[in-house]
Amino acid sequence: MKNKWKNQNFLKALKNSINGIKFVIKNENNIKIELVFALLAILASILLKVSLIELIIVIFIIFIVLFAEFINTTVEEVVDLYTEEYNEKAKIAKDVASGAVLIVSILSVIIGVLIFLPKIINLFVK
Repeated sequence: MKNKWKNQNFLKALKNSINGIKFVIKNENNIKIELVFALLAILASILLKVSLIELIIVIFIIFIVLFAEFINTTVEEVVDLYTEEYNEKAKIAKDVASGAVLIVSILSVIIGVLIFLPKIINLFVK
């Protein structure tokens, strides 16, 4: 028996993945804010001339935050599919997924401070 949800080929899978990205960008306000901060981090990396390894870390943490937001959206959508009524377990699932985004966002701020602050201080010390 053929699974009607399974992608039939790579191009179909790629199209579905792009549709998922479009959905998150269109429907989730937080992803727009995260993308603005991601662009600012890339711009700061260029302007402050971070090392290659620092740039890799910045890009990696950007993708971790975006990944967490996508997982959060997935959890929210699945929970909403399950029930539209208030349910304590549904609330917990959504809160935990949201908490995961908060945790990696805090991590991104810590990494940003560790990478960018010394370079910013050097601009004013010289």
